[in-house]
Amino acid sequence: METWNQTSSDFILLGLLSPNQTGLILMLLIILVFFVALFGNSAMIHLIRVDPRLHTPMYFLLSQLSLMDLISISTTVPKMAFNFLFGQKTISFLGCGVQIFFFATMACSEGLLLASMAYDRFVAICHPLHYPIRMSKITCLKMIIGSWILGSINSVTHTVYALHIPYCRSRAINHFLCDIPAMLPLACMDTWVYEYVIFVSTCLFLLFPFLGITASYGRVLFAVSHMRSVEGRKKAFATCSTHLTVVTFYYAPFFYTYFQPSNVRSPTGDKILAVFYTILTPMLNPIIYSLRNKEVLGAMERVFGVFKKN
Repeated sequence: METWNQTSSDFILLGLLSPNQTGLILMLLIILVFFVALFGNSAMIHLIRVDPRLHTPMYFLLSQLSLMDLISISTTVPKMAFNFLFGQKTISFLGCGVQIFFFATMACSEGLLLASMAYDRFVAICHPLHYPIRMSKITCLKMIIGSWILGSINSVTHTVYALHIPYCRSRAINHFLCDIPAMLPLACMDTWVYEYVIFVSTCLFLLFPFLGITASYGRVLFAVSHMRSVEGRKKAFATCSTHLTVVTFYYAPFFYTYFQPSNVRSPTGDKILAVFYTILTPMLNPIIYSLRNKEVLGAMERVFGVFKKN
């Protein structure tokens, strides 16, 4: 086992990939995924901003999801790629704090935003006559601002506490980012109380929104199954399946990681699952929403000139 002599307050990220040819190929693939995510989410934000037909609460919420994905993947992949390609493993104390803050903010805010998107679909399908009132622009704006503020407040709390924990053992974090659960084993104090706080925080920002999403889509699917219009049923199912696909990709790895007891989790398993919600999900979300949504495809045709029929 490698030993790391710590002479400063910097942390060491042991990373995800081995420094060999296979690791290099996988890293180049991750960098490709990163640029696809940058392009896809930026394009989605631009489409929603410039196309008047997408100026609805559903797409305003979607633009915020793309922005969160953009920030999330930009928080992890550049540092991860730089360390691998230049043979470094260190991250400064401040850099680690910045990673914790942005990663936690995006994780919590996105959970709340997905719940808001589920509520939007619930009102649109189950209470269409009340939709203009329940999902007005002011309500939509409150949902967006609330997601960002609550996620930021929660993240600041965890960031400050995590950086004030005394790390008197090795400062080598067995991860490719500064993830708090991966940092706690390095502490030279009993952290069981803080681990319980993390569990409560995870319930508030992930479990409860997920239960709300499940309840919303349960009602939506029940309403859709009783629709008389075949065309309306197909459109509603297509919209709901898109949202549920995104929700599944986002929540499944988080639940498996954060609701497992620490004594049964493995660093390797945590890193592999983290790839899903930090790298793959930000790339897949704009693809899923664009390829399975006729309104987005139509906006791409009008704005970018793609998919035009001769």
